Amino acid sequence: MNLLTLNCHSWQEENQMEKIQHLAQTIKEKAYDVIALQEVSQSIDAPLVRENIKENNYGLVLLQELEKLGVQDYQLVWDFAHMGYDTYEEGLAILTRLPLVKSHSFFVSKGTDTDYWKTRKIVGVTVEYAGRELSFYTCHLGWWTDEEEPARYQIEQLLHEAKGCGTPFFLMGDFNNSAHIKGEGYELLTVEHGLHDTYLLAEEQDSGITVRGKIAGWDDNKQDLRIDLILASDQVDVASSQVIFNGENKEVVSDHFGVEVRVRL
Repeated sequence: MNLLTLNCHSWQEENQMEKIQHLAQTIKEKAYDVIALQEVSQSIDAPLVRENIKENNYGLVLLQELEKLGVQDYQLVWDFAHMGYDTYEEGLAILTRLPLVKSHSFFVSKGTDTDYWKTRKIVGVTVEYAGRELSFYTCHLGWWTDEEEPARYQIEQLLHEAKGCGTPFFLMGDFNNSAHIKGEGYELLTVEHGLHDTYLLAEEQDSGITVRGKIAGWDDNKQDLRIDLILASDQVDVASSQVIFNGENKEVVSDHFGVEVRVRL
């Protein structure tokens, strides 16, 4: 099974359409089974296409670019989390080629006001793979030191929902908690709650770095960070974990690099 997670920073990138096209070409090449995307935005005033998805929804535009390449087997699941940059409805998305059993969407922040940028929601899917059901959640969490919307609370809410689903699960996304910092969100997930970091399980791995220097939300950062992760509820056989869209393994498409993981299930 091939997995990809990417914080898209959508509609905030220069040469945005070229980057979407590059992402679509890579998806065609790699044939990911599940793709978790964060910061998947649409204009507040764009026309509705279906349900709550509007005409310029980044995920929908990506699907359209895939269709131009002859790739028509992905389903899009998206939901709105909060307003971003005043004019965008920012959400999260999952694209999957696997049979969809059900979708999930729930708040993990203390507040649920979608006009407030710190409001956090999780989007997930349960799919069928090799005769079993598996769940995948695309995650964009807050910061450990934020007293108003602490990451600890959000992680606890996320795990309560994921564990309650009753299936093995993967958490994929931008956790805004560095794997290099002891005693914070990463250790809460992996040490206290026993989730398995697919990067550490991988037979082949690179540096794992997904953020270099200052980006949105990390305005004072001067370090290399590993904050984009794929975590598993069960110990799994991981063939490889590679950073992608970092200028070395494919062109840069966002202020975050992506992570692709190949799991033997």
